[in-house]
Amino acid sequence: MQERIPEAILGPQSSAAPHPRLRSLLGRGYAGFAGPEGPHVVLPATACVGLVVKIRDSAHRPLAFVMGVHGEHIVLDGACAPEYVRVFLGPLGAYRLLGMPMSELQGQAVDLSEVLGPLGARLTEQLRAESTWRGRFRLVDRLLLHRLDTGPAPSAEVSRAWQRLVATGGVVPIGRVAEEVGWSHKHLITKFREQVGLSPKTAARLVRFDRVLRAMERPDPYGWERIAAESGYADQPHLIREFRTFTGGTPTDFLAVSRRTAAR
Repeated sequence: MQERIPEAILGPQSSAAPHPRLRSLLGRGYAGFAGPEGPHVVLPATACVGLVVKIRDSAHRPLAFVMGVHGEHIVLDGACAPEYVRVFLGPLGAYRLLGMPMSELQGQAVDLSEVLGPLGARLTEQLRAESTWRGRFRLVDRLLLHRLDTGPAPSAEVSRAWQRLVATGGVVPIGRVAEEVGWSHKHLITKFREQVGLSPKTAARLVRFDRVLRAMERPDPYGWERIAAESGYADQPHLIREFRTFTGGTPTDFLAVSRRTAAR
């Protein structure tokens, strides 16, 4: 069986920081990739929405699409495009920049033209006609800055709730967050799903998982027990169960694939 490589392990061919006005709304900077040849794993990316435009086409998935937030890993069958631009729209940033309920995109790959209409089709044409990564990233900047000025602002309460999850590493009880923003637990869940695409509990789990990935990037990573404790897990088995949900394998599996991929 062909090895399934997590996209998070692949280094981009090119990358760039977005316009300063956009940086707080994006989960990461702009990236240009050469895709893996076979099936690959897409990690949840801390409640981010992926925007992908293929520079060179492939037989799988639309030419340009939005990948909604998901609370577990997704295996995409078939090869990626030989080249593509990928942008991670951050929690709340996606709601503002795409201008629609995030719950409608959850776990789906939706054609970009269905989300942005003619603007999406125009961006796709322009990106594919542009010959440089720098020029492509400038085109994305232009589109997102336009959307920034016209999209809906997330509610202050959901913004505060998300910020609390991040500030506490995802360990604060959701009931306490609801009390702090002045909403009922049920109403917070409803509005959070609408504007982030996931429940607050699932979003908190992704925040904790992101801390684990960051700890694993250290040149001298701690032992798993210490990583589990410092990331808010009850114990090492709890960490491993969550890791399987979000990556499809164990932390050891993930590190082994990372090393094999880096050695190629």
